[in-house]
Amino acid sequence: MVRRTKADALATRHSLLDAAEHLFQERGVSRTSLNDIATAAGTTRGAIYWHFKDKADLFNAMMERVTMPLEGTLACTARTADTTANPLLSLRDSIMNALQQTANDEQTRRVFEVATHKVEYVAEMQAVRDRHLQVRNECMAMTEEILQQAVQREGIQLHIPLGTAALGLHVIIDGLIQNWLLDPEAFDLVKSGRDTMDVYLAGLGFTHPAARAPQRAAAPRKLAPA
Repeated sequence: MVRRTKADALATRHSLLDAAEHLFQERGVSRTSLNDIATAAGTTRGAIYWHFKDKADLFNAMMERVTMPLEGTLACTARTADTTANPLLSLRDSIMNALQQTANDEQTRRVFEVATHKVEYVAEMQAVRDRHLQVRNECMAMTEEILQQAVQREGIQLHIPLGTAALGLHVIIDGLIQNWLLDPEAFDLVKSGRDTMDVYLAGLGFTHPAARAPQRAAAPRKLAPA
């Protein structure tokens, strides 16, 4: 019975988050009330307050459901950067994973669209702004740490501070995602992200990660029949 109760509570929580995602996308965050979310989820406003303190808490939980795996991947890359043979390649893979998930996963796209274009940082949403800044600062700190390890591995010297280099990479990827969300048909997010990131890293002075990968032997050419 206890297991069923916990399962029911978890199902209700997910139903509320699902309803919030769709309503926030359709109406915007400020135009969506907690009662609207409860009704769409087939439950009561009291159920919302059982799971969340307020709208900002619900919004952050909605975001974390999608972003936690992406943040976790980058955190793992940062933790192992000093022991990884190619920290730059690991960073690149982590960013590419985020771009691919944004482009191909409907829920990720929906949540990022809400967070980018459908929310206002008004008083009741101050906790959302605080969470956004926290995530940005943590991601930039982890990116800077990875770039530091890559600099040491390659024995190069950047012409700008590491913090500025990390900021530049963040702005490029974040800006691409924001513009793609405005019009997903305008360009290929994954390809544009990969190409732009590779040019940026090369401009900093890094060797392209793929250039240091073992090269496959070329297949013997077949002779045309006489």
